[in-house]
Amino acid sequence: MLWPKIVKDRIKTGGDLEIVQSYPYRSACPNTVWSELIEGATREIYLSGYTNYFFWTSVPTFPETLRRKIQSGCRVRFLLGEPEGEVTRQREVIEDTALTVSTRLRMTLEALERLGPLEGLEARFSAPDDAVNHVSLSVFRFDEQAMVTPHLARLVGHDSPLLHLRRQSDGGMFSRFAEHAEELWSRGVPVG
Repeated sequence: MLWPKIVKDRIKTGGDLEIVQSYPYRSACPNTVWSELIEGATREIYLSGYTNYFFWTSVPTFPETLRRKIQSGCRVRFLLGEPEGEVTRQREVIEDTALTVSTRLRMTLEALERLGPLEGLEARFSAPDDAVNHVSLSVFRFDEQAMVTPHLARLVGHDSPLLHLRRQSDGGMFSRFAEHAEELWSRGVPVG
């Protein structure tokens, strides 16, 4: 009688099947996990964090890896906040950090520009009406896996929780977050 309850409490069932790992802070996720997700993606890398800044500083050889992925046929997309946008200005007041949101955005834009125009690399700003939804939830997709950060109140992204998801079926957590990110992309404004 005792074993079925213990087994049931330890084995994932239902909606939690898609949760690979959770981290109380995005910064608690080892950089090797990000590198493995990027390396493992063959069809799509979609980075829809508001600044996506940390990839350039945390993932070794990130630009070279992106070039290689794109050359092998992987679609790479960046959805960014508008550096001069109202939501960006509001978020800077909320975060009150020396490395401002607009600075992090400009650093990402500069890094993307250095990559050069590459077929298969796309970048958009979230639409002004979507920016408040974008800044509060980051979705980073690597084929059938995703890392999701719901941003907490006044915290910067690296201090917010992170969920590592793997798609198991339609309508699960992975699909719901992926659909959210795709909706934002569909109304986004091309960078440049």
